Amino acid sequence: MDTPKKYHMAYRELWFKARDGVALNGWLLPGAPHRPLLVFFHGNAGNLSDNLEYLNLLHGSGFSIFIFDYRGFGKSVGEPLQENDLYQDARGALDLLHGLGWRDDRMIFFGQSLGSAVALQLALEYKPRGLVMEGSFTSMQEMVKHVSRVGYYTVAWWGMNLRYDNLAKIDRADLPLLLIHGDHDPVVPLEMTLRLFARAHQPKRLHIIANGGHCNVFTGDSAAYLAAWDSYLQTIPERTATH
Repeated sequence: MDTPKKYHMAYRELWFKARDGVALNGWLLPGAPHRPLLVFFHGNAGNLSDNLEYLNLLHGSGFSIFIFDYRGFGKSVGEPLQENDLYQDARGALDLLHGLGWRDDRMIFFGQSLGSAVALQLALEYKPRGLVMEGSFTSMQEMVKHVSRVGYYTVAWWGMNLRYDNLAKIDRADLPLLLIHGDHDPVVPLEMTLRLFARAHQPKRLHIIANGGHCNVFTGDSAAYLAAWDSYLQTIPERTATH
């Protein structure tokens, strides 16, 4: 399993427990002191090592990053059987970060694909400085309707019994929001992010990446991708800490 050492990035491997006691594995990459911490909720396909290019790009921009594997992914034990399992994992990750001294107002929750649903749920429970959702979908019910055109890769174990209803939640996310989506995403149609954006409250920003796919939107024009992040961060006001 590749680690951040592949890109010469310093990191700490951390073990922690989900709220229900499941042992989980993650990496903490220290960044520039003035940059917020990105809490990276990755997608369904792959584990920590499959996100090294993301980490290299964002960490190179100065971000501190914490990324972890949900139960059943990578080195993390257990098996995800219901929607709340991933939320329990994410709550455990926030417990760990709070214990390390990170405050919510110094965090950006960043969710990619399936991880966007986890990031959104946690943003409703906590008060991070901001929320970034990339390649996000409206709901699992609508994804299942769409899946016949893109295959099993899209839903894997999530299946038809898990709601992950981002569309029903997005208007309750009272914090700065950035939605990113590739206009050639073969897994999640761009139209889903457009509907999420229309439902969300201000402040919100939308960044559509020309010729962007699903898990590689940052590769075509990395400079433009990072510029979208920087522009978003400049609009986020400082807040009084709650943790």
